[in-house]
Amino acid sequence: MPPRSNPTARQARLGAELRKLREACGMSAREAGALLGGGVAQISHIEAGRWGVSAERVRRLAAFYRADDERLIGELCAIAEERLRGWWTEYRGILAREFLDVSELEHHARAIRILQITYVPGIFQTTSYARALFSSAGPSLPEKDLAARVEHRVARRVVYERATPPPTTAIVHEAALRMRYGSRGVQRNQLKFLCEVADWPAVTLRVVPFDTDNLIGTAESVLYAVGPVPELDTVQMDHAQGGRLVDAPALLSVYRNMLNAVERSALGPDDSQKFIHRVIQEM
Repeated sequence: MPPRSNPTARQARLGAELRKLREACGMSAREAGALLGGGVAQISHIEAGRWGVSAERVRRLAAFYRADDERLIGELCAIAEERLRGWWTEYRGILAREFLDVSELEHHARAIRILQITYVPGIFQTTSYARALFSSAGPSLPEKDLAARVEHRVARRVVYERATPPPTTAIVHEAALRMRYGSRGVQRNQLKFLCEVADWPAVTLRVVPFDTDNLIGTAESVLYAVGPVPELDTVQMDHAQGGRLVDAPALLSVYRNMLNAVERSALGPDDSQKFIHRVIQEM
């Protein structure tokens, strides 16, 4: 079987976690390859997500690496056995991989934490707002590509139609509420929809006003996807062109602390809804 040319983020993450386990026990790729009856190339392909790996092989590698975290190993086995073809795969070859990665990330998240500074969280954007945002990013996109990006972004909300949607805390800065992408009407309709979102059972929406004291020094917009075990948490650095994924333990800790600090500074859910209504009335 030839190696995958474009592994998904989840396939690549499985390989990366196996590499971490190998490196933690001080075993070289050559030694690990020999234990599997192959060589360095075999382990390299597995750790890059280019080769599929069975749950049985994941457990065999974990045993080689003296890994004893059964919860983590069990979740890695579950990833290895996945045969999911998610809705986002229909955009493969149309959108850049980064767009598909965030859909996959949200689909598998046990919970979601969002911080947005300059625009409304992507998963809660209206069609008109998303179109205005993508149109403003530059350079100009062909209409077919622009339509695909907008359609995909709006479709991401399907996770909230599930029987058990991921509990989500979305923290939005006042700047995102007041910056106008498109017309005044586009922004007003977006904020009205955001108020509807705030009433969804799985969503807690909180606003950080301009006059908030003791706000930590950050202008980053992030999506923090909580995994089944802390080791599989992932951060997506969100922007109009897609985003990049972060999973280094030290950085995950930084972003958890940052989100905790911003959440402490944000208005409560009820006051946040009232705040958004005031912004709408002022437009």
